[in-house]
Amino acid sequence: MAMVNRGIEPRFFFGDILKTSSQKQGAALVSVLSNTALVIAKLFIGLAIGSVSVISEAIHSTVDLLASIIAFFAVRKADQPADEQHAFGHGKFENLSGTIEAILIFLAAGWIIYEAIHKLLVPIALDNPGYGIIVMAASAIANIAVSKMLFRVGIKTDSIALKADAWHLMTDVYTSTGVMAGLILIWLGEKVFIGFHFHWIDPVAAILVALLIIKAAWKLTMESVSDLLDQSLPPEEEEWIRLRINSMRPRVHDFHHLRSRKSGSTRFVEFHIIVDSCMSVGQSHELNDTLVSEIKSRFPDSKIMIHIEPNTAN
Repeated sequence: MAMVNRGIEPRFFFGDILKTSSQKQGAALVSVLSNTALVIAKLFIGLAIGSVSVISEAIHSTVDLLASIIAFFAVRKADQPADEQHAFGHGKFENLSGTIEAILIFLAAGWIIYEAIHKLLVPIALDNPGYGIIVMAASAIANIAVSKMLFRVGIKTDSIALKADAWHLMTDVYTSTGVMAGLILIWLGEKVFIGFHFHWIDPVAAILVALLIIKAAWKLTMESVSDLLDQSLPPEEEEWIRLRINSMRPRVHDFHHLRSRKSGSTRFVEFHIIVDSCMSVGQSHELNDTLVSEIKSRFPDSKIMIHIEPNTAN
């Protein structure tokens, strides 16, 4: 019987990890700068024209900004190597950041709904909705560009923090477009139907923004909390690992006790394999290395523990 672990050796992965870390932090920083500019622009225009939907979008972007800052520090912390206090690394900081971001989104959505209902009860005319239309269009274009970049880096590095940030910005694209459409309807309605007021469209658009935000927050909560609770890897990933182990037959007679979990972008995989009782330590060691290399070819940032057992059935 042997217990062999090759999942934590640096080997040639160290250079790739450093490159990955730089990409993640750079993407997170771009998101912080972009959201800062959008918060200032939306808040200024929203207050100037008296639009609760534009102000709600400023609040939404403020939440996105906080999320981007949290994501930036989370990926920096998560990329730190394991130490004596954190033997399994710091990957859970990314999952924790996603949970915090979701809570912030829920709070922001509640505030938006409260303000929108107040605006419905006490309607206020908008001044120059055209400025709101311009800032919403600019926001949507900027967020499309930044979110695509975050998705690309997030998927490449398997970063839950960056993917969460990207989903925030994509939600902002949809809500900005919705608010822009509402402002256009108000502007056109008052131009065509002189004497009629369409101010109610503004708070209704804000409520729709809030509902979309809540939906995004719920999805983010489920994704981040599942990893914090050490939920198993997705079924398709575990199935791929099972097929890879079975491909080692007949050297591997059977396997059992497959367990998996995820921390940030790092996957942890453990399982027992049963081999011929006459297999030497050197041969079992070579078999272990082969299995580890096969799994790492699909999941580079993974820690793999294989327990080798002799076949006692014969």
